[in-house]
Amino acid sequence: MTTIPAPNDPHDQLRALAGTRHAGDSGAPTAAPTRAAEDPGEGAPGRGRVIFVGTGPGDPELLTLMAVQSLADADAVILDSADLATILEHPAVTLKAGVVPDCLGSREDGKPLTPSNRAKEVLRLANRGQRVVRLVKGDPFMDGNVADEAAICVKGGIDFEIVPGVSSLTAVPEYAGIALNNAAGIHFVAATDGSFTKAQSAQWAPSGTLVVNTRVDLVADIAEAAMSSGRPSSEAALAVLGGGSTAQVTVLTTLVQLAESVHAAGLPDHALVHVMIGPAVEQRDDLTWYESKPLFGWRVLVPRTKDQAGPLATRLRTYGAHSEEVPTISVEPPRSPQQMDKAIRGLVEGRYEWVCFTSVNALKAVRERFEEYGLDARAFSGLKVAAVGATTANALRAWGIEPELIPVGERSARGLAAEFPAYDPSLDPINRVFLPRADIATETLKAGLTALGWEVEDVTAYRTVRASPPPAPVREAIKTGQFDAVVFTSSSTVRNLVGIAGKPHSCTVVAAIGPQTAKTCEEHGLRVDVVAANPSAVELADALAGFAADRRDAYLTKGQVVLKPSETRRGARGRKRTT
Repeated sequence: MTTIPAPNDPHDQLRALAGTRHAGDSGAPTAAPTRAAEDPGEGAPGRGRVIFVGTGPGDPELLTLMAVQSLADADAVILDSADLATILEHPAVTLKAGVVPDCLGSREDGKPLTPSNRAKEVLRLANRGQRVVRLVKGDPFMDGNVADEAAICVKGGIDFEIVPGVSSLTAVPEYAGIALNNAAGIHFVAATDGSFTKAQSAQWAPSGTLVVNTRVDLVADIAEAAMSSGRPSSEAALAVLGGGSTAQVTVLTTLVQLAESVHAAGLPDHALVHVMIGPAVEQRDDLTWYESKPLFGWRVLVPRTKDQAGPLATRLRTYGAHSEEVPTISVEPPRSPQQMDKAIRGLVEGRYEWVCFTSVNALKAVRERFEEYGLDARAFSGLKVAAVGATTANALRAWGIEPELIPVGERSARGLAAEFPAYDPSLDPINRVFLPRADIATETLKAGLTALGWEVEDVTAYRTVRASPPPAPVREAIKTGQFDAVVFTSSSTVRNLVGIAGKPHSCTVVAAIGPQTAKTCEEHGLRVDVVAANPSAVELADALAGFAADRRDAYLTKGQVVLKPSETRRGARGRKRTT
């Protein structure tokens, strides 16, 4: 037996107990590792480095693994433009603590900064010995025009790397349904810095397809140069705005009407646009796969915080939707932390046989208490862990814990209780279960486990309080039907959204994660269109996409133009769908 002296600090007591729990064969306690303090000293900084990282045309799913790793290692992150900030919200992207991305912006006249001005900011950070990541749209060399900037870095004594990205010159045409293997050939042109001259168009063949990455204010010059090179004014032309994003807009026109059609879209002069001219444009009718996605262009309201809505928002985006998160609850610590502290100590002492997590918030609350005590996931050694569903299980795995039990059937507290093993004195040395939960959680799981012979210690790990109302424009959009759909992931999100923002408009498609949430919707006067077959955020997105696909097919069968729900302002609802 190892005797542990009783330190005065309760944090030290828990660390010591954790050491006992993870002792090796010798029985000697092993302390949980702590990060060694680092004193950089007063010497000169190390050699800096600049990494130009291509982000692709706009879809964050197109980030490469090398791009994700470069961001994780970065000491500083500089964006080409503010709209690249959405890339950093992707669940796969992590930044070092304290790294706040900066944006290069533009000149006072709205035009992009020159390579030398861009390089000044990069060199300022790199000269401090930092690894500086420059996020660039598309591919750094093909789309980002960073060659001159990189050369300036070399002259300044700073090394650079290139992390290639999917070039918008090839990706945006494919998002628009343009096949780039046209027999007549393809000619690519990057003209985004204002240095385009008509003399450059002399090399453009009057045949084949021309793909140009340019700015709105240069489209007229591009069109005139193309006609000067021998292309007929009646040739098919396609302009793609916001290519590769859920806000993508395509304008099909002719070469002579190209500039007028693009300016009619109302974009700023310096906004990027991709222009395609030639025979490949005429063959796109059967290939418009992206804009044919069932939720393409839908504005979907997600009553959750961004960190909670990650998997749901990602799945919705794969169907073409743009999701907007509106927090309806705020998660706060319990009013009295003593109960949690006692439970954490009991966990480390080996008081429990099982720990059951019914939400990511419960896991987060336990993990935060662990970190306050200097503990890590090794304190769960010898414990059995259950997770209510895939999302919670993945959060456990991210912490280094593999759950022993995840319900195969219904993924809920009731489903977990139905599949939980009964207490067996001959197999289970301890009959206690630790159940950290919200203050408003039901007694379903506790009652189920108690009936199986377990002694359940349910502890309030966090409190849920109603969030503040969203901004007035969001409330107005909810009430007037500017959202195409709303997805409810729990009964509390229904009650709280109605409480802080009012009921969604009757034209808005309502999707619920399960029967109980659907029932709460109906109690608040909402008619439910979609119910997920299993209570999973991903399956909720799938069910909504299935509903939208059926709705689209119904429009097409009748020979009608497919309208988004927000464009109909209809009073009657469609049928309920369970998938």
